[in-house]
Amino acid sequence: MADGEKRIVIAGAGSIGCYVGGCLALAGRQVVLLARPRIEAALRQGGLRVSDLEGRDRLVKPDALGVTADPAVALPQADVILVTVKSGATQEMAALIKAHARPDAVVISLQNGVDNADRLRARSGQRTVLAGMVPFNVVQSPDGELPLRLHRASEGKVMIEDGGLAGLLDVAGLLDVEGLAVETHGDMKAVLWGKLLMNLNNALVALSDLPLARELADRRWRLILAGQIDEALRAMNASGIAPARIAGLRPALLPKVLRLPDWLFKLLARRMLAIDPQARSSMWDDLQRGRPTEIDELQGAVLGLAQRTGTPAPLLKSVTALVRAAEAARLGSPGLAPEQVVPPGASRSA
Repeated sequence: MADGEKRIVIAGAGSIGCYVGGCLALAGRQVVLLARPRIEAALRQGGLRVSDLEGRDRLVKPDALGVTADPAVALPQADVILVTVKSGATQEMAALIKAHARPDAVVISLQNGVDNADRLRARSGQRTVLAGMVPFNVVQSPDGELPLRLHRASEGKVMIEDGGLAGLLDVAGLLDVEGLAVETHGDMKAVLWGKLLMNLNNALVALSDLPLARELADRRWRLILAGQIDEALRAMNASGIAPARIAGLRPALLPKVLRLPDWLFKLLARRMLAIDPQARSSMWDDLQRGRPTEIDELQGAVLGLAQRTGTPAPLLKSVTALVRAAEAARLGSPGLAPEQVVPPGASRSA
């Protein structure tokens, strides 16, 4: 079977999964979306509208979509399984893959955090599992709007582990389609830790109730992000972890750029600010919907390193506590000001 004829199952078709699946379906790939019943019903009724920052706006009609809420229907068909569930659902999805997928199915984690591929490897049997990284934000249309629209609101290439599968599966060739740029990378550990540094901002968007572009344009919020990244880099360095470049910058330079005055930051960080005005973070969306967030896989992953290496991380602890409080309150984003996020005695500045 040619790579282009392989059946791709999107395991956990939420915002990222539906966007990825929509691009693949529009390119003629054989795709099945494994989704929640709410998403399944919306896709069957109105199809899927896929748009992006570059101006594409395309419709996948309902009869052109394969969609189901039943893993026992979707997973046995898969040659390739793209896992796009939130990190908290990784173990459950791994168990479903072990129960229903073919032994030769290739599993690719397209999730936030640094250890989801390891969790999938440990619990999905002997299947090949590759780590992946999605660099962009996807905004989902409000509930009830049809067709369901998924808008890619920032840019970047999806990175997937070079798993030594030459001759078996051309991952980039299969998944690199219009609207979805994909390439393989030889050091996904570095890529995932580098992505995590920027993902530390997800919590600030969630706590501030601001769109990502407005939040990043405000130096007061950038100082908090810079402080978190400083704490993370110290913990990573003490653990022997070397994160990859982010937005073209060496990680050590990122806090310095974030601390620049607003006018100079906007001038020098154009790539970082190439964001649709409506983009927010998945963590903000989780708070709005009353769902658990990925705080333990983001800030929590760094706090684990900090605890093991004895490096201080007061900002990360404060942000984590505030997100957990907002989760417990189930009232959506608390709409905090920057001054409400910084703990007493903690420094945000250089």
